[in-house]
Amino acid sequence: MNAVVLRPRHRLHLFQGADELFAAVVHAIEHSSHEVRLESYIFAFDKQGQAVASALESAALRGVRVYLVVDGIGTPPLPPQWTARFDAAGVHWHRFSPLGWLGVFFPVRWRRLHRKLCVVDGRVAFCGGINVIDDFQDPHLGTLDSARLDFAVQVHGPLVQDTQALMQRFWSRLDFAHGLESRQWSKAGGQLRSALRPQPAPMRAPAPQDSQGKISAALVLRDNLRNRSRIEQAYRQAIGQAHHEVLIANAYFMPGRKLRHALEHAAKRGVRVILLLQGRYEYFMQFHGARAVYGSLLAAGVQIHEYQGGLLHAKVAVVDSVWATVGSSNLEPLSLLLAREANVVLRDPHFAQVLHQRVRKAIDQQSVQMDPLRYAQRGRWQRTLDVLALLILRIGLFVVGRRY
Repeated sequence: MNAVVLRPRHRLHLFQGADELFAAVVHAIEHSSHEVRLESYIFAFDKQGQAVASALESAALRGVRVYLVVDGIGTPPLPPQWTARFDAAGVHWHRFSPLGWLGVFFPVRWRRLHRKLCVVDGRVAFCGGINVIDDFQDPHLGTLDSARLDFAVQVHGPLVQDTQALMQRFWSRLDFAHGLESRQWSKAGGQLRSALRPQPAPMRAPAPQDSQGKISAALVLRDNLRNRSRIEQAYRQAIGQAHHEVLIANAYFMPGRKLRHALEHAAKRGVRVILLLQGRYEYFMQFHGARAVYGSLLAAGVQIHEYQGGLLHAKVAVVDSVWATVGSSNLEPLSLLLAREANVVLRDPHFAQVLHQRVRKAIDQQSVQMDPLRYAQRGRWQRTLDVLALLILRIGLFVVGRRY
């Protein structure tokens, strides 16, 4: 297992919820002078999304190069009024890999853009699990009765240039692939409207202006090229080195064998392993697939708390109050095997303590601990649904040719 190399000289700030995050993102975009890049799985044109969209539009109108990529499943076709406004302002935008009505039959199309990243002028970056959508709105459930629980970080330091270079490369690949697709459609006599525009030469990032930070950090990616298992490896590395406590809050939790064993082994050697997981029904696979793996974890002494305060969307962890991660990756097959993900991993006692306190508060005030006896005595129908969810998962992974 390759160790994640942390680089020094970073400053990080933790955000909880979309209101905190996008106030900072919009402020950064409004003060941009060269380039803005933003990627999101969901970009909803609600009040929150329109504030971000307006900031992108205004930046482009004053000559800033603006690039926006959203996922083709998480984000439906953009509203016509906004595509017209983006095009008129010069915003470069793209929906990544819309599934289409036949796409479900082609496993290669199951790969998603799930990371949430933003870089402004090569000087500040944002990374986390928060989509561009109001905390009280859900694409499937509508208006929520309480705010979604989620986190993101603002970064100053060397990781900003790493993130910018990553997003530039991704756009260049999209541009190249889209050009090929356009030519193929042309030969077939079809028509294809392209929202992609030719990209200028990549901007050379300015020298970091915030080099006085003391936090060591790394941007850890999951993609279908060189980084197929880096995020899971980072988790397993930290769990394997834990001495006192592993605290994980994760919305969609169906860990594979290696990660599950790492959690169980840590608990058996005396480490407190505490999981905050989704307690409300959102999706069949998410709800029942998670419960299918509870048994061995509870038997090993892992504490499982189900969040009841609303929808849990966080993907964070703290180990020994020093190591922490905040990002977009759930601990389930779609995130760990198919989707493009990005997590910031860091070592810093102060940041880890702040994140630990936020998660611990949610556990103490808004969750219910799973009792091993109650889990063992759950009804036959519940057991059947749990096994069915796990079976569907394994069939899906067999189709895409992945072991998990």
